[in-house]
Amino acid sequence: MKHKLNRDQILIAGCGDVGSQLGLSLAAEGHQVFGLRRNINQLPPGIQGIAADLSQPDTLINLPQQLDTLFYVVAAGSRDESVYRQAYPGGLQNLLLALQQQSIHPRQLFFISSTAVYHQHSDEWVDERSATEPDNFSGRIMLEAEQIALQSSIPATVVRFSGIYGPGRNYMLTQISRGIGYPSEPPRYSNRIHRDDCVGTLLHLWRLSQHQTLEPVYLASDDQPTPLHEVGDWLAEQLEVTITERSARRTIGSKRCSNALLKQSGYRFKYPNYRAGYPQLIDEFKN
Repeated sequence: MKHKLNRDQILIAGCGDVGSQLGLSLAAEGHQVFGLRRNINQLPPGIQGIAADLSQPDTLINLPQQLDTLFYVVAAGSRDESVYRQAYPGGLQNLLLALQQQSIHPRQLFFISSTAVYHQHSDEWVDERSATEPDNFSGRIMLEAEQIALQSSIPATVVRFSGIYGPGRNYMLTQISRGIGYPSEPPRYSNRIHRDDCVGTLLHLWRLSQHQTLEPVYLASDDQPTPLHEVGDWLAEQLEVTITERSARRTIGSKRCSNALLKQSGYRFKYPNYRAGYPQLIDEFKN
C-alpha cells in the first residue's frame, strides 16, 4: 500500500503511553505531531508539546491552526465518575468547541473508547453491532462520549479497545507473582490487546482513512478471548510460582470480543494472543 507522501499535521489529545508511541511512529514517517496534555515534560522528543487541560476550555488556545487528524486518546486519572465525565464527554466537547471557535477543521477524528460499553456477561460474543446497555457509569459515560464524536462535524471513527497490557502494565504479573490467581468457577472470559497492537490498530486505520471511508466503530481486541484463570495459571507456570489463593477481584462480566471487522480491514496483530504477547513482559518483569 502506498502512503501519502505529504506531511500531515496530527494532534494527539491525552498523549500518554499509547498516544506517545503512536506519535513517535507518525513522527518517524515525517509527519508533524502535536501532543496535548497537562504536563508536556513527559512527552518524548519528536512530539511537539501543547500544555493544556481538556477540562479547562480557556487553556485550549494554542492549537495548531492547520490540522489533518485528531486522535482523542485520553485516560481517566481514576475510577471516579466525575473524573470520567470530565475526561471523556466533557473534555471532548471542550476540544471540539475550541477547534470550531478557531476555525480548525480536521479531516478525521479518532475517538479511543473501550469495551466497557458492552453489558453482556454470559460468555456471549460481541462485535460492533452488538447492543450496548452498560449498567456501570464508565460504560455509560464512554457511550455518551462516542456519540459526541460520531455526531460532530468531523468524520469520526470510534475504536473500542479491550483490556490493554504491555510495558509498565504489571498488575496481573504482580498479583500472580504473589501467588494470587483467579477462580476457575465460574469461568470468566477476558479480552486483551497489547499496547503495541493498540498503536498498530490506530496507525492502520489512520492510513486507511487517507483513501477510504472508515466504519463508524471498530472493536480492537486480540484473537483469543480466554477465561481469566487460564491466563493466570499460564503466567504462574512462566513465572514458576504456585497459586496459593484465588481472588475474584477485577473479574467483572464475561464476554468474548470479536475482532473480525478490524481484521477484514487488513490489520494483522503483532501479538494475536497472550502467549505471544507476554514472554517479553515476563522477562522484563523478572529483571
